[in-house]
Amino acid sequence: MIRVAIIGVTGRMGRAIVRAADEQNDVSVVAGVASATSRELGKDIGELAGVASYGVVVTSDLASALAQSDVAIDFSNATATAANLAAVRATRKPLVIGTTGFSADVEREVDDAVRDVAVLVAPNTSLGVTLLIELVRECAKALPAEFDIEISEAHHRNKRDAPSGTALALGRAAAEGRGQDLSKVAVMARTGESPHREGDIGFAVTRGGDIVGEHTVLFAGLGEQVSLGHRALDRSIFARGALKAAVWLAAKSPGRYAMRDIVGYKTGA
Repeated sequence: MIRVAIIGVTGRMGRAIVRAADEQNDVSVVAGVASATSRELGKDIGELAGVASYGVVVTSDLASALAQSDVAIDFSNATATAANLAAVRATRKPLVIGTTGFSADVEREVDDAVRDVAVLVAPNTSLGVTLLIELVRECAKALPAEFDIEISEAHHRNKRDAPSGTALALGRAAAEGRGQDLSKVAVMARTGESPHREGDIGFAVTRGGDIVGEHTVLFAGLGEQVSLGHRALDRSIFARGALKAAVWLAAKSPGRYAMRDIVGYKTGA
């Protein structure tokens, strides 16, 4: 039984992970962490998630939560990622980071932290999206540069970062497939006169309603198109993927990992 601490337990994903864990017999959520200003402090995490009482209450004491866990899952806020990294590094506990939208400075802190702890960075914990990213990389590598690449994504109205972390991961995969640096070819928005130049990777964003998550990568050539996509119909797929990642990561040595390591995807190259 793997003991899991959920950082950001009161959010959409935190509650979904509690519900998913309630249906599994290989994990146990032993701690739920929220910010010191959360109105949910002291409440039972199971009741917050809409399942039976867990006997575990929401706390803001991350160090104590980590002390009683084997691995942590972070779905809190990008502004807290650096502090959460420091905490797991101090306690030598593995961390699954599902939070997106953190800065390049935090990316460097991740690279620094993995010298001491196992960290899995997952902009999307869906196994289907994990496969999609690899397919996009291979498609970009196989198709000639005459095929234009455009990435579209849609999420619920409250999602903060745009483009989504998953869209950016898809963009990086496409750029890597073509031997490009995404930061040099990405077009994050189009207004006015903005034709697609060869080599561009364009992004389009939709925010509205309760859309769980939709991503499409279009390779548009002259007279033909290849479209690869994924649609999430239920947030539970991310929760189950996060738990799978946590169980897998709990036994790993220090280093940086990704969802592709879990599924064991091997390219044809």
